[in-house]
Amino acid sequence: MERLTLERNQVWLYLGGILAGLALGNLAPGMGSTLEYMLWPALVALLYATFVQMPLLHVREAFRDHRFVGAVLLGNFLLVPLLTWAMLQWLPHDPALRMGVLLVLLVPCTDWFITFSQLGGGNVPRAIAVTPINLLLQLALLPLYLWLMLDQGVALELRVIDLWPALLVVLIPLVLAALSERWIEARAGRDVWRERLAWWPVPLLTLVVFLIAGAQAEAVRAALRELLIVIPVFVLFLLAVPYIAKLLARLMVLPSDHARTLAFSLGTRNSFVVLPFALALPAGWEVAAMVIVLQSVIELFGMVFYLWWIPRRLFK
Repeated sequence: MERLTLERNQVWLYLGGILAGLALGNLAPGMGSTLEYMLWPALVALLYATFVQMPLLHVREAFRDHRFVGAVLLGNFLLVPLLTWAMLQWLPHDPALRMGVLLVLLVPCTDWFITFSQLGGGNVPRAIAVTPINLLLQLALLPLYLWLMLDQGVALELRVIDLWPALLVVLIPLVLAALSERWIEARAGRDVWRERLAWWPVPLLTLVVFLIAGAQAEAVRAALRELLIVIPVFVLFLLAVPYIAKLLARLMVLPSDHARTLAFSLGTRNSFVVLPFALALPAGWEVAAMVIVLQSVIELFGMVFYLWWIPRRLFK
């Protein structure tokens, strides 16, 4: 089996992982703590396998195409946050629900958007080049966005010290991936390790969503109504952002393959990078993690639609 075949079918693997996890969580509720314990090393492995695919040491090269990078940054870090804030007004004043929506919609994707850009006729080298910029900026700007968009009482309730373990879960794989990139590039032939690791993000993410669903099965039952409320928001987001991409593509005079890549960048979100932060939230905030998992599933079905819509209708 080719890796591209695995990535084409990833949505069914994730959906199967979620359903299997919910089934296990309901049949054996006592396993929740064990599954949660297993989740953290799985997340570290997932983040490392994903980060090592990015050109983390070559951020400067991404800025060679000023128009494309400008469109990506303007879209992901100004227009998409404004859209997210506008849609937040439609949601109930449930702090955990709103936190989950903000965490997942404010961070642009750095992994499978490359695959979908390739499948949808985008420019893969541009997609790869812009990923480290998106990753570093989202980690820097996310606290500012949350401070601006969350109620001040909620922001004060959350202690920064509670989120340090989650930050380490992200930063340790990031540093290891940068060191691995330096090691790989130091000698010819070592790139085979990166190729082997490229097979792992899909099965590891399947494992992660299985563990989350199993550990949070009780929370899912309790918050089912709230989870259903956010589905229209995520669908609307997927329908709206390609038109933002179209506006930016015209403004920046981007060729069609660059415009398609821009649309996939704005439409895909970095769910698994913010999962550690959602999982580190105190008791009572469990729904935030489930909102993120739900968004990723809706997004993957949305990408199936994008693969038809983006190259055939929006950017021919």
